[in-house]
Amino acid sequence: IEFIYFHRFAEICFCFLGSIPPWLQGTLLRNGPGLFSVGNTSYKHWFDGMALIHSFTFKDGDVFYKSKFLKSETYKKNIAANRIVVSEFGTMVYPDPCKNIFSKAFSYLMNAIPDFTDNNLINIIRYGKDYYASSEVNYINQIDPLTLDTLGRTNYRNHIAINLATAHPHYDEEGNTYNMGTAIMNFGKPKYVIFKVPANATDKEKKKPALGNVEQICSIPFRSTLYPSYFHSFGMTENYIVFVEQAFKLDILKLATAYFRDVNWGSCLKFDKDDITLIHLVSRKTGKTVNAKYYADAFVVFHHINAYEEDSHVVFDLITYQDSNLYDMFYIHNMKQDVDKFIETNKDFSRPTCQRFVLPLNVDKETPPDTNLVRLQDTTAKAMLKQDGSIYCTPDTIFEGLELPGINYKFNSKKYRYFYGTRVEWSPYPSKIAKVDIATRTHQVWIEEECYPSEPVFVASPDAAEEDDGVILSSVVSFNPQKPPFLVVLDAKSFKEIARATIDTAVHMDLHGLFIHDNST
Repeated sequence: IEFIYFHRFAEICFCFLGSIPPWLQGTLLRNGPGLFSVGNTSYKHWFDGMALIHSFTFKDGDVFYKSKFLKSETYKKNIAANRIVVSEFGTMVYPDPCKNIFSKAFSYLMNAIPDFTDNNLINIIRYGKDYYASSEVNYINQIDPLTLDTLGRTNYRNHIAINLATAHPHYDEEGNTYNMGTAIMNFGKPKYVIFKVPANATDKEKKKPALGNVEQICSIPFRSTLYPSYFHSFGMTENYIVFVEQAFKLDILKLATAYFRDVNWGSCLKFDKDDITLIHLVSRKTGKTVNAKYYADAFVVFHHINAYEEDSHVVFDLITYQDSNLYDMFYIHNMKQDVDKFIETNKDFSRPTCQRFVLPLNVDKETPPDTNLVRLQDTTAKAMLKQDGSIYCTPDTIFEGLELPGINYKFNSKKYRYFYGTRVEWSPYPSKIAKVDIATRTHQVWIEEECYPSEPVFVASPDAAEEDDGVILSSVVSFNPQKPPFLVVLDAKSFKEIARATIDTAVHMDLHGLFIHDNST
């Protein structure tokens, strides 16, 4: 497997099969790791590679491709030194052995409280009208969505008291952005922080970042001061934020001493299978937490699918695992194994499972213990009232073997029927694109042999009458050198391929991104 991809400056047009819908006008922005070696040094984990942003621009039936490395401070330092000099989540870097003892001592001192990398390789997010490459650290890098140029770095800590923040915010119909972060060090009592950036936050004179207008909605204290829950995403309904405080935790003491112990930051995450999962409901309007203890058995979650309210219940769907081994699959030495060997090595790993939880909002004080409080008829999810007044939630399993979920975002925070994702077999690579019908519990797939599709992105047609009126876009790569990469366009309703655009250049496997309509940039 070749993990090094080269910087492309030119805008490249595709070769077509089929036809692009004439209404599809805009840019699909994608982000992910694209450079895994610098000089004689290499990253150990796929999530460590330096961010490479690429775009597919749809204009009058044509598609144009471009890609550029994110010019983060991490990228600049690594390239200037011709070696990896900034630590990443799965790759810890130590001083150049040629440096003197004073330089080495200073490096160790600086890493007692880690200043994280700004290699923002996970997603593209929007604050106000500004677009940023984002990961889960305190830095984000603003980009120009048309040229892919890096415009400058912003530090969350200069605007709100957090050390970490998710790369999966939510956007409401007014254009406001909601996100969550974690305050660990130097910000008083450790806590989770929910915040909002208004739609009009962008400075017209471009003198200050959109985060300059950030508003804190609320904070939630850690259940355990030294072991905060890791979270990659969260849910949002019309009136509530859904935060799952899972049993997959960050060990703060290990994090602070990782550099000295010669271990990476990824090793500081541990899953406590004997713990419980706490579920917090927070009012978007008041910032107050619902006064009920909702809990479930221990599981690991990275991605929420959607959440909504129905008949005095909050319904939220997410993808769960029964262990935390997913991260280990993406170490480079694992990804280079052939599929059969990988399957044998990892046959006991937990498969991603799409599950639905239901939280009752109104509980009658006269309700006897061990009563199922869920009154919805289209789910087997339960919420059992316990003797102490807490509510024990068990999920309804919707589908197994799917990750990187997406929906028609016009149905975000609303009752919905369909979601899309990549089918995951026993390999780190997605092998198919799937459409899941929650109502019928059936699914459809698109597959191309020896090919690996990226996260599917739904784009609604302008005259859509139904939820699945639109197209699915996915960047597809193959490790067969005879198969060039291509962008596939599927009709979201029939799930049939209507077009593909093949490109004669290297395209990397990516993680997340978004579609920007041509009147939005």
